[in-house]
Amino acid sequence: MALWLMFANLSAMMTHGFKSSKQDFTFGPWKVTAAKTHIMKSKDIERLGEEMHMPSLPEMLFGDNILRIQHTDGYGIEFNAIDALKRVNNMHDSVKVACAQEWQESRADSEHSKEVVKRYDWTYTTDYRGTLLGEDLQMTATETSERIDMEKLKAREQIMFFDDVLLFEDELHDHGVSMISVKIRVMPTSFFLLLRFFLRVDGVLIRINDTRLYHEAGKNYMIREYSTRESNISELQNVPAALYTDPNEISQHLTLKLTKCEKLELPETGPQPGNTEALQ
Repeated sequence: MALWLMFANLSAMMTHGFKSSKQDFTFGPWKVTAAKTHIMKSKDIERLGEEMHMPSLPEMLFGDNILRIQHTDGYGIEFNAIDALKRVNNMHDSVKVACAQEWQESRADSEHSKEVVKRYDWTYTTDYRGTLLGEDLQMTATETSERIDMEKLKAREQIMFFDDVLLFEDELHDHGVSMISVKIRVMPTSFFLLLRFFLRVDGVLIRINDTRLYHEAGKNYMIREYSTRESNISELQNVPAALYTDPNEISQHLTLKLTKCEKLELPETGPQPGNTEALQ
């Protein structure tokens, strides 16, 4: 909780808006690239929707926004909106469509309710956890019981680099919000990243899919933790409604549905366990 609030406070100090920007930050053998630019043009969105067989895409789709972590040997991981949307379920019998039907019944008089249940997940729920980079070399994902030491991350340490990149957002025709963004902070001996998908369908449910990524100098792997938290609004009656719009606050009140922990093992040419040099 405190860790996410630290991210939130850092975000508040940044200048938001659609002004294009690109930041590169090099530390040890790694380079972070954070690129932010304007919303995709309508013609490009239409073409992309056809390619993905989705009748509608998020209102604010930042198709050129990326956050990339890349090793000098070429491998790494990237977070972008297009790949996140590719993980949206477009099947009729998905759980997400069932939620849409519940939402439709609760909004029977709404003009939009007649358009909701189509052959795609209108909430844009995605279990995206990043895109592995590299042609000849790539990190490999294996399940693990090792977890990110969150207490260690709470320790005060110099933040050498921070950025917050929005990938897409949609207000669900004024009946909630669906959005995904990624934040990173780099310390002298480690980096920590949080990709968060947040969904609120008014009167129906709140869902948060989090991907946490952590790498420490001297380790030949990253730890990637994925979790899904979700509760129906009816299960949150004892939670102040003012918290529903704040992902940082509401997350602790949601029911944990799924967790998955992985090691992203670096190729043999990457840093070895005996290497204790800092990332800077």
